[in-house]
Amino acid sequence: HELEKAKIGKELFGFDFMDTAIKLGKKQYPTLNLKKGDIYHIDAKTESYDVVICSEVLEHLERPEDALKELIRVSKKYVVLSVPQEPYFMLGNLIRGKNVKRFGNDIEHIQHWTNKQFAHFISKYLTIKSNITPLPWTLVIAQKK
Repeated sequence: HELEKAKIGKELFGFDFMDTAIKLGKKQYPTLNLKKGDIYHIDAKTESYDVVICSEVLEHLERPEDALKELIRVSKKYVVLSVPQEPYFMLGNLIRGKNVKRFGNDIEHIQHWTNKQFAHFISKYLTIKSNITPLPWTLVIAQKK
């Protein structure tokens, strides 16, 4: 929505594997073209999108490297990624009394990266242009090599 307000991009597309997320997204952003999709097999031609944004997804995946490769495949040039920055994300949860029995770890998070670890993971495939840490997240803007 902020991209649309700033007149960034002629067309905006999004996908999720959950029908409930698509329904909610369409309700909140009626002009956004949303559809059901699989991050490991994105239904798009190679280099279809100028910018690909993947926010708060990779930490949930068993095969984040495969997902990253697919995001890169459909991007013409840029990929923007965000993940929780550990251990700060878990610590924040713990302080708020969330997921105490798991020491603040979200039950759905199976990948845990510090900012440095995530940058190392990403830099195998992309050139990092910006790496910022608005606690408790890591946000990376990267370019195809």
